[in-house]
Amino acid sequence: MDLDKLMNKHLTRYFDPSKTIPEETLQQLLTFLRSAPTSTNIQPNHFYVLTTPEAKERLAANLGERFQDNSGKILNSSHTIILTTRADLPESHIEEVFDKETADGRFPDQAKNALWQSMTRDFLNMRIYRYKDLNHWMEKQTYLVLGLTMMAAAELGVEATPLEGFDPISVDAAFKIRETGHTTTVLLALGYPDLAKVYNGPVSRFEADRLFTFV
Repeated sequence: MDLDKLMNKHLTRYFDPSKTIPEETLQQLLTFLRSAPTSTNIQPNHFYVLTTPEAKERLAANLGERFQDNSGKILNSSHTIILTTRADLPESHIEEVFDKETADGRFPDQAKNALWQSMTRDFLNMRIYRYKDLNHWMEKQTYLVLGLTMMAAAELGVEATPLEGFDPISVDAAFKIRETGHTTTVLLALGYPDLAKVYNGPVSRFEADRLFTFV
């Protein structure tokens, strides 16, 4: 991975609609997305991968009136992913996570497996009853997955632009997302840049002494 290149690039605002991500590359990226870590392995997400013009048009039409500036990014992208997060954390989901971990042999030692499950429940109860930030905490996991996936996309030569400009109520309704117990958190447009519209100006960030404290 070329870190210097990453540090000096801007997010793509204009995609080339004539270019499509090869299926093999897309599957590599989705495999990475599936494997991205979340705290306590809670996996609170479901991902809607929009592959057809009709699906992208449906999303673009339901961004909400004040967010129509983002419609072009979605319509011209090769693919766009709707990253959703659970609206709550029912016991059935926790058990499903534990059952999958057991089936995959994550903790072959039964005592360690039982300890892990106990520690996970204790941590989740702390989020629910002590900090009362369960939804916010689960959305943090979504953004963790988002950031890692953007890095993976760069490694694969794919541009990845996150979009927060949308009406979640409208998007949820358009794709019947709330019926699944989830809600839209963030969008990720993927594709290749329109080379005629690439911005090559300098990246502007605070100096290191403004950002870092060494102790």
